[in-house]
Amino acid sequence: MKKIEKSKIVIAIDGPSGGGKSTVSRLIAKRLGLSYIDTGAMYRAVALALNGADVDIENASELEEFCASMSVEYSESNIKVNGTDYTGSIRTEEAGLLASISSSKSCVRRALVEYQRGLAKEGALVMEGRDIGTVVLPDISLKFFLTASHEVRALRRHAERKGLEREAISEAMKKRDKTDSTRTDSPLVKAKDAVEIDTGALDINGVVSLILENIEQRSR
Repeated sequence: MKKIEKSKIVIAIDGPSGGGKSTVSRLIAKRLGLSYIDTGAMYRAVALALNGADVDIENASELEEFCASMSVEYSESNIKVNGTDYTGSIRTEEAGLLASISSSKSCVRRALVEYQRGLAKEGALVMEGRDIGTVVLPDISLKFFLTASHEVRALRRHAERKGLEREAISEAMKKRDKTDSTRTDSPLVKAKDAVEIDTGALDINGVVSLILENIEQRSR
């Protein structure tokens, strides 16, 4: 087993929505003093930018033109696309719905994967998403896949968004899961060498402890 150099550590945390990866990723980054990168925020911001620019995402040439000139600026406190700050809008239902469509487009994924790889070059970060361990950073050794039953994940999402009907959230999640796992480009799957954790059987601290123990063992 290859020893991990802590100063250059790169951790990939993947999984479906409601699996707990965002909360866990933030806590892991904080505990280890690493940067935290939320790739989902990037896809949501790009989706909003496409919508705001009235780009027909089913028009290949129009979409390619937008992606070719697209500028993305990400930090832990904000996300900008082509100079516009979308930080305050990325957690809306609209952003999620738009992202579920635009994120399936190859040119969108190519542009963001390239940007994400650039962010990871210096190391010392936790990157979370749906294809980090399989596509974005397939060669790193610290990969974790967080999941839970559909019922558990839907319940968590409902607790986060109390103004929405639980059934509607459940159906939207089923649709998103199917879109993510069946898309041709970068489908949501567990990397073969990723450590899978069922977060439905543990609390957040338990999940964090498991990951930290795994990292510590590999850093000795």
